[in-house]
Amino acid sequence: VQLVESGGGLVQAGGSLRLSCSAFGRTFSRYNLGWFRPAPGKERDFVAIITWSGGTADSVKGRFTISRDNAKNTVYLQMNSLIPEDTAVYYCAADESHWGRGPYEYWGQGTQVTVSS
Repeated sequence: VQLVESGGGLVQAGGSLRLSCSAFGRTFSRYNLGWFRPAPGKERDFVAIITWSGGTADSVKGRFTISRDNAKNTVYLQMNSLIPEDTAVYYCAADESHWGRGPYEYWGQGTQVTVSS
């Protein structure tokens, strides 16, 4: 499975961005999907995840919403009320068996999000 992220950029604090991650290869609907970013003491930590059945969880107190469109083989991360601390490279990940913090088998190349104060 190849994952390609897009939608990153520069935004002012309080603004919004929507990240997209398109998957190419195997059956997308079977995969648990997640968005990750670097965190202190960790290479990457989960921001939001969505299971193959649609269950979700996030670590950002509801400011971000993850969703998936299996018909388009795409997972989204709607990011609202952005703060400078959200500045990071955001990675998309996929795995058939694991979810939450993983481990995930497939990773995208990352997309940069920069939030200015």
